[in-house]
Amino acid sequence: MLQRLGNLVRGFLSLFISGLERANPRALIEAEKENLRQQIARFNDNLANHAAFIERLMRQVRNLEAQEKELAAKAAANLKAGNRGVAGQLALQLQTVKAQLEENRGQLETSEQTYQKLVTTRDVAIRDAQTKIESLKRMLTETEMLEAQAELQEMAQGMISSIGGSGDTISRVEEYLSERRDKAAGRSRVASSTLDVSAVELRQAEQEALADQALAEFAAAYGLEMEAPADAPATPEKAAPTKDMGPQVSEG
Repeated sequence: MLQRLGNLVRGFLSLFISGLERANPRALIEAEKENLRQQIARFNDNLANHAAFIERLMRQVRNLEAQEKELAAKAAANLKAGNRGVAGQLALQLQTVKAQLEENRGQLETSEQTYQKLVTTRDVAIRDAQTKIESLKRMLTETEMLEAQAELQEMAQGMISSIGGSGDTISRVEEYLSERRDKAAGRSRVASSTLDVSAVELRQAEQEALADQALAEFAAAYGLEMEAPADAPATPEKAAPTKDMGPQVSEG
């Protein structure tokens, strides 16, 4: 029972964490970059320890080479001096030093090769990880752009389908305005049909007559001649007076 409960809890936690990961891919990429930096730091520490081991081998090889030269010189000097026993002991030591030197040289060569391989492996792994991280970042950026475009397209599609619909606010406003406009036009037509303009026309004619009279008085007062208005009727010319018929006088 406890094991089943533990499996259920782990399952819920796994689903929860998976949901967080899906919702925050950028955070995952940053966490992976931090993990890569930590791994590189640990790898470099181990690589530094290996490099230190190589340095110790190199120092031992140099020391053994110096001992080899020294023992060889001492053995040769004692052999020339007739000290065969001492020369023999020195020769035995020389053999031991040569064996150690040969072994250390082999270890040094192997360690150096291993070091170069580790450096190459590290560099390749770092480049590969950086390439993957950059690819993920580009993919994330592209995904965000596509999601934004899809969201805008969905919004545009929703706007196109909603604007102008049967129950749309804009349609209702248009209907209200059309009704008000038609009603106002009808009221204006009714008012204009019942308007009595005869009094207005009479008043206008009276004002024009008064204006003409005032103008004539002004011209007469200042001795000005007034031209007849263009629309005034033409004055008929007076006929020459006819003479009365009387007795004719003959010309002498």
